[in-house]
Amino acid sequence: MLVDLKIKNYALIEQLELQPSPLLNIITGETGAGKSIMLGAIGLLLGNRADSKLLFNQEQKCVIEGAFNIAEYKLQSFFEEEDLDFEPISLLRREISPSGKSRAFINDTPVTLETLRRIGEFLMDIHSQHDTLLLGDPAYQLNILDLYAQNENLRSQYTSAYKTYRKLEREYQNLEAQMAQSQKELDFNTYLLNELTDANLQPEEQESHETELKQLEHAEEIKLKLSQTLQYLTESEYNAAGAIKEASHLVGQVTEFGANFQTLKERLDSCLIELSDIAGELEDAERKTEADPQRAEQLQERLDLIYTLQRKHQVRTNEELLAIQAELETKVGSVHSLDVALEKTRKALDLALAEVNERAAQLSESRTKVFETFQNELHGLLTELGMPNARVVVEHKTSAPGPTGIDVVNILFSANKGAAPQTLSKAASGGEFSRLMLCVKYLLADKTALPTIIFDEIDTGISGEIAVKVGRMMQQMSQKHQLICISHLPQMAAQGDTHYFVYKEDRADRTISRIRQLSHEERVLEIAQMIAGANPSENAFQSAKELLALSV
Repeated sequence: MLVDLKIKNYALIEQLELQPSPLLNIITGETGAGKSIMLGAIGLLLGNRADSKLLFNQEQKCVIEGAFNIAEYKLQSFFEEEDLDFEPISLLRREISPSGKSRAFINDTPVTLETLRRIGEFLMDIHSQHDTLLLGDPAYQLNILDLYAQNENLRSQYTSAYKTYRKLEREYQNLEAQMAQSQKELDFNTYLLNELTDANLQPEEQESHETELKQLEHAEEIKLKLSQTLQYLTESEYNAAGAIKEASHLVGQVTEFGANFQTLKERLDSCLIELSDIAGELEDAERKTEADPQRAEQLQERLDLIYTLQRKHQVRTNEELLAIQAELETKVGSVHSLDVALEKTRKALDLALAEVNERAAQLSESRTKVFETFQNELHGLLTELGMPNARVVVEHKTSAPGPTGIDVVNILFSANKGAAPQTLSKAASGGEFSRLMLCVKYLLADKTALPTIIFDEIDTGISGEIAVKVGRMMQQMSQKHQLICISHLPQMAAQGDTHYFVYKEDRADRTISRIRQLSHEERVLEIAQMIAGANPSENAFQSAKELLALSV
């Protein structure tokens, strides 16, 4: 529960500290004094969005800090998951700088707002008029029924199964789309692949064929040049080989006169050997060089095929064509792979749907079991609050599995005898709505582990004896939960275990909001003023004392 609340530099609040009772805390004060502002600050502590414009002093940071006694709440696992130090009295802190930057802490360890929101769900439930409007929403009603039936585990199991099913469903739909697209492209890709496969392309054949074709096209010229070269090298009267041989012989005659001459002779001998090799190769090339029109035609046809394929695929080399061929093989082969994957996913999807249906049936059975009890208990509470003819009916239908199951519920309500139950938006007035919402919260208080519940003017539209009964109901709730109730009704104010008064203080430069705990005498005065105005009569004082006496 909340044991200490500090608010600094927020809206009209310069500095405020509250140490609420573990039972029923009543907060009263004139309109605009700052009661709702305090709720806004608590909302920031629970992870709501921050706005730097709400700073009391725009040059200082805003700090909201709450100390919570969580020793009995079994939150150790949450702290372990978030890598936080667990403390029986844990501190939540929120800071908003003048620049708008927001920081959050749990036990002085920085955390994200999401972590703050998650732990806040275990610590406090703030009921506002917005929640009363939500009561007309079927999804909100279904959540109420799940809380009443204590379906947390069943709903968690269903949600997990449904998420798995939806994930597989999306995968299957994506595979179907890929398959449809692949099927459209399959014939064309198969044609292109067959064309390239039939071509039996080799990586470097283009360059080899181009060279060979060029040689065939110029065979006569090449043969003539090679023959002439051989004449110069080995066959003419004054050929190069003979000249080098003679030169080597002459240098050999002077080698005894110096080592350098021996080196020169060896080099000439090497040249002669190399020249002989060159001549042999030239002779071989000259002999093989012959015009071959048939071979030239074959090469030209092959190159024409290669050039055609390259133009078709907008590339310049066989290597690129072979890469395209490999890509086409993958695409064509993937159709079969997709078919296998599609069938595998279909089977998994069927199993997941069966799991969803089974979990949904279990959850639906648990829900429907409590409908009658829920209706009867609500009727009994509404009777206590002066609505003996009120009827609550849970209208139930089933649908295809969705995020919350297969159940579609609508809580129907009628306040008067003989009136057919209708949707809440049509059937309930403001006061009736408030009483119905209070009864719902009262029922859920026994089912949930929330230690602190805050009611913001849930007594709207009620008065007199009904207000006294509402106060007593809250007293009963406060035996299991810490309650903080903002109220304008004296009957409610008198029921509090502790009474706080919010008021404005006008300074020379601005107005600030303050809060103080009232003594018994101050409570009598405050309640008398709530009854009769700023200058209460003796009768108002007497009524205030009687209301306080009734609460004992």
